[in-house]
Amino acid sequence: MAWHMSSRSLEKPGSMTGFLTKAKRWPMNSPNVIKEVLRRDREVVALVLVTVITASWLYLLAGAGTGMYPHKMAVFVPAQMSMEPSMPGTASMSGHETMTGASGQASTADMLISRVTWTHGYALLMFSMWWLMMIAMMLPSAASMVLLHAAVTRKGLARADVAGPNAPSHRLLLTTTAFIAGYLAMWGAFSLVAVVAQWALARGELLSAMMMSTSRFLGSGLLLAAGVWQLTPFKTVCLRHCRSPISFLSTHWRPGVGGAFRMGIVHGVFCLGCCWFLMALLFYGGVMNLIWIIGLALLVLAEKMMPAGVAFGRVTGLLLITWGVWLGFTAF
Repeated sequence: MAWHMSSRSLEKPGSMTGFLTKAKRWPMNSPNVIKEVLRRDREVVALVLVTVITASWLYLLAGAGTGMYPHKMAVFVPAQMSMEPSMPGTASMSGHETMTGASGQASTADMLISRVTWTHGYALLMFSMWWLMMIAMMLPSAASMVLLHAAVTRKGLARADVAGPNAPSHRLLLTTTAFIAGYLAMWGAFSLVAVVAQWALARGELLSAMMMSTSRFLGSGLLLAAGVWQLTPFKTVCLRHCRSPISFLSTHWRPGVGGAFRMGIVHGVFCLGCCWFLMALLFYGGVMNLIWIIGLALLVLAEKMMPAGVAFGRVTGLLLITWGVWLGFTAF
């Protein structure tokens, strides 16, 4: 393959780097920019995925608008657990004084004893937090499905195209966007259910203002439910669909933008079937606890990408059941 040498860089024709270098010399409304972007649909799809995933993680690390930062939650949550409050949602005065700054201003630890007032605005904030969290955690494991769907769509459009060289790429981007939108819509539906569950748990004083369980019985129940679900046949079926993009596309293929959106929804349903109980474990470890967020994201990725992912999921289920039983006994 030919290479082009310039005084500033050594570039490979057709690469995204080469395109970006040339694009700097064009006005943003130049037709050349649009043509070059459309010709590089593969790079555009991959770049969009990376951008969305990165932006979602950065939003979470910035606190997702809640004022609670995941990297700090990983420190404060064990501190809350060590206090062993006698009443749900309350903490000892000594613990509060220890984690309050010398300036007298309230720190993140104040949330250990504070009560959250649920308003429409707060509920919307919680929904956006949950949805962005699901995007950050789940979209990486769906990236291979999205890219394969884009590749298959591109070949079909290229064979059927009679409208010009850029028409297939233009339709490909629309179709791929629709597929991603359908997938994320299902996790949006899950996020809505999660917000309702969070409200109910908080109202029942089973969830602290730091958004983690205040009841060992609740924690035990969540661990047991997640562990048992890992061993069910339905979990196995859903996981196998997620692990085999080619099989999924050949079975559920639908043409067009509307068909891509429906396929995204179906894939989202299978993904939910794999992971919804695992995501519920955030209520036990802390919804904004960075250790739990990253740990669960890696667990989902391992299940879907490892050669022995199905067996790994079953072993994980047995470990969760053991953990849940132990936590239940210690609750007495």
